[in-house]
Amino acid sequence: MITTAAVLALMGAPLGAQVLTPAAGEVLGTVTGVAGRIGAPVLDDLARLPQMAEELARRRVDRLARLVRQQRRAVETDEEGQPARRGVLLVIDPPQDLEQSLEGTGFRVAGRERLADIGLALAQVETPAGLTLARAQERLRKALPGASVTADNLLFPGGGRAAMVPPAKASAPAPSIAGRVGVIDGGAAGQVDEQRGFATGAPLAGNHGSAVVSLLHGAGVRRILLADVYGADPAGGNALAIARAFDWLVGKGVPVITISLVGPANPLLARAVAAAQRRGATVVAPVGNDGPAAPPAYPASFPGVLAVTGVDGRNRPLIEAGRALHLDYAAPGGDVQAADARGRRVTVRGTSFAAPLVAARAAAAGGNVRQALDREAVDLGRKGPDESYGRGLLCGTCRRGL
Repeated sequence: MITTAAVLALMGAPLGAQVLTPAAGEVLGTVTGVAGRIGAPVLDDLARLPQMAEELARRRVDRLARLVRQQRRAVETDEEGQPARRGVLLVIDPPQDLEQSLEGTGFRVAGRERLADIGLALAQVETPAGLTLARAQERLRKALPGASVTADNLLFPGGGRAAMVPPAKASAPAPSIAGRVGVIDGGAAGQVDEQRGFATGAPLAGNHGSAVVSLLHGAGVRRILLADVYGADPAGGNALAIARAFDWLVGKGVPVITISLVGPANPLLARAVAAAQRRGATVVAPVGNDGPAAPPAYPASFPGVLAVTGVDGRNRPLIEAGRALHLDYAAPGGDVQAADARGRRVTVRGTSFAAPLVAARAAAAGGNVRQALDREAVDLGRKGPDESYGRGLLCGTCRRGL
């Protein structure tokens, strides 16, 4: 059983920070059942925090299991129990004699590719019929000793829509930011410089990607390149699609990339993030989506990624927040207005929507991004860096997307 002290240590304050998942209604139901009205998450009894954390973690497990059942033709679990593309394994930097090494094993090389702009080579390997993905991983590693073998894990959008709101009153636009921002998400209906699909049926406008783009516009970003890694693909959001998206954005010379997605520590994703960083890109990601008892969120937990949490309209950390191995900044993630895929104004909640606001400030920073953001960040909570706000709040007035 998780103790109250343990939960508070993870949360770093009376309230924690979590991002909503695609099953936003479930999480909202849990949060509101424990913490009261979503717009003002006040806990009357801190002793209930461990119960909430465990419930969020349990719902995460149930939600992933349900996804695998519903999409069993396209999705199965890997050796870690994480959802991944069915029947496919990835070999990173495959050996030249890969095909010969797999002769007689039942595995088949479905294709090789090189992501030239991030310097990654990989091969897709189809697993033998009747073999589970987890068992296939074990066998392929034995067949290829020393090779980097991974499942093509899925990542999920980390935010949800709460409610429709009246059209926004005209307000002064934020100062334009000259720097470009790359977005890896679902498709968007909002204006972008270029939009490219990396999944079946992509690009396809969705609510999540549209909200992220509208928040970037509201924060002053006018030059956006969007990589849709979902489209209409039941196994969309996979690590390979995301790696291809990083390769495209890096090739375009985009200096800041925001990815409001959450998943496991996939090796291909780790390599793609690190390669983008070596090419000078600043990568921004939310800290998680299932409460403080859930595993650390990725890509936010990868080294050098700007890990972002969210605050509500009173600058309190979102009570339902997850965690990463480190926390850099907070930004508005509750009581925020954005546009959905139909251009309607909605309220959104989750650190998924805080990440693009930090990306906007990173794009405005120019040279030394972290140094500039540290100067700009408003210290909240305990003095100095802490587990609730990181090194401070950014873009505190950025609560309305265009």
